[in-house]
Amino acid sequence: MEWGTAVKRRLFHDQMLTTSKKPQSIVGLDIETGSVAATEVRNNGSREVSRTGIAPLPAGVVNEGEVLDAERLSQALRDLFAQNKLGKSVRLGIANQRVVVRTMQLPLIEDEDEIDTAVRFRAQDQIPMPLDQAVLDHRVISRGTGPDGERQMEVLAVAARRDMVTSLLEALRKAGLHPVGIDLSAFGMIRALDVTPPLPVDGENGQVQSTTLFCSLGDITNLAVARGGECLFTRVAPFGIESIAARVAEREGVPMDDARDLLLDVGLEEPIDSFEGEPHAEATRASLEEGASKLIDELRLSLDFYRAQEDAAAIEQVVLCGPGSSIPGLPERIQVGLGLGIEVMTPAALRDLDDEDAARLTVSYGLALGGER
Repeated sequence: MEWGTAVKRRLFHDQMLTTSKKPQSIVGLDIETGSVAATEVRNNGSREVSRTGIAPLPAGVVNEGEVLDAERLSQALRDLFAQNKLGKSVRLGIANQRVVVRTMQLPLIEDEDEIDTAVRFRAQDQIPMPLDQAVLDHRVISRGTGPDGERQMEVLAVAARRDMVTSLLEALRKAGLHPVGIDLSAFGMIRALDVTPPLPVDGENGQVQSTTLFCSLGDITNLAVARGGECLFTRVAPFGIESIAARVAEREGVPMDDARDLLLDVGLEEPIDSFEGEPHAEATRASLEEGASKLIDELRLSLDFYRAQEDAAAIEQVVLCGPGSSIPGLPERIQVGLGLGIEVMTPAALRDLDDEDAARLTVSYGLALGGER
């Protein structure tokens, strides 16, 4: 699901890029608490990555996907795009707890305006925020026949607080960028990593579709369940790798950049004795042990939420991405904690890059792909 045309129509008609000329390239933009990642993909019918860029963000600029200091965010974006010679047409990802995603079962409706009306009516009960303060969008996932023989459809509805989205767009515009679409970061993650054939909207294509849990371990934990490229469930947990790094920085009195590096250097793989004589190693390992346990608890809670849904399909595999997937031993620890097979994945288009950079750029790459899937 790509949140572009519908969002532009409902909220950003005069604020988004209005030219009818299709940009030659799109930059996917993933903004986290500690950094910004940008991936430029050319519009030439392929998924060719032309340029990338990653830049740190100072503390107090962004927190859990929300803008705290628009001026400093705009300056960081200006510098990032200028230094890496990135194009100005961007597709922004959002991921925070002020976004709500719901799957709705509705009677089959063919007219798009009538679908919109039905979704808004149902959203009043299922979306826990005032709809007059939200951007609401939807996508039909499938159409079929219900258990009683009635024709029905499954619709994915997404609502985001209007003020949160507006503050992000204002920061982009002040940086001289041109937003051409807004997407959930979870959808970008799925688009970047799900290599299974897309689900048909009508009927079956005879292929068995696996159900996968995708998880981006960044400053937050961004989780999505998908089948055939379609998101069935998504949830954002505020605890993530940035929280673990902050604990190390607090315990050891080191800058956040150093704390993030310590997580990668120490990890959970090597015996702690092998770091004898290295400062901060024991405190880093202790913080990682605590953090891994909390991450597993958050993932279990999210899985419980998903499994509580009616007709929730069994999850067959787990795919990890994001900065946390590069921490030695962490994916294996999560695998043991969840009791599910885990694969760390990087998009093929990013595999020529450093592993840590590719992990950080995965979501922005999926955002740049837009509605290709």
